[in-house]
Amino acid sequence: MLDKEQMVKIVESCGVSLYDTEVVSEFDKRIFRLYITSKEGISLDKCAEVSRILSPIFDLEPPLEGEYLFEVSSPGIERKLTKPEHFIASVGEKVKVKLNNKEKFIGLLEGFDANIASVRVENELKQISLDEIESIRTYFEW
Repeated sequence: MLDKEQMVKIVESCGVSLYDTEVVSEFDKRIFRLYITSKEGISLDKCAEVSRILSPIFDLEPPLEGEYLFEVSSPGIERKLTKPEHFIASVGEKVKVKLNNKEKFIGLLEGFDANIASVRVENELKQISLDEIESIRTYFEW
């Protein structure tokens, strides 16, 4: 099975970064989804290029047991923050936060250090531990 480090190197050889992976079930099908990012943005051609390179490798060393579909995608303009590096890369952006206690708010991610997100909501700076966060994603006002 291809390990995460090897996957990162292959993706980076295409001039993009591995943002995240996920396994989801949709309409009774399992999907292994690989999210890629770059400063220039992600084009459909770039997704196809990464898919063309990884597909034959996954034929030999599948990322999952059993049948699955493979997709390559951008995490989108409103992307989930799940890892410390996601938070660090998103400092200065608006975020939508849902806490474990069901409190919800939108604010500016001002910093991230030692698993604590600093989010400015109006005039208040909230220090939020990752343990308290049910979900957080970047937020784009349309």
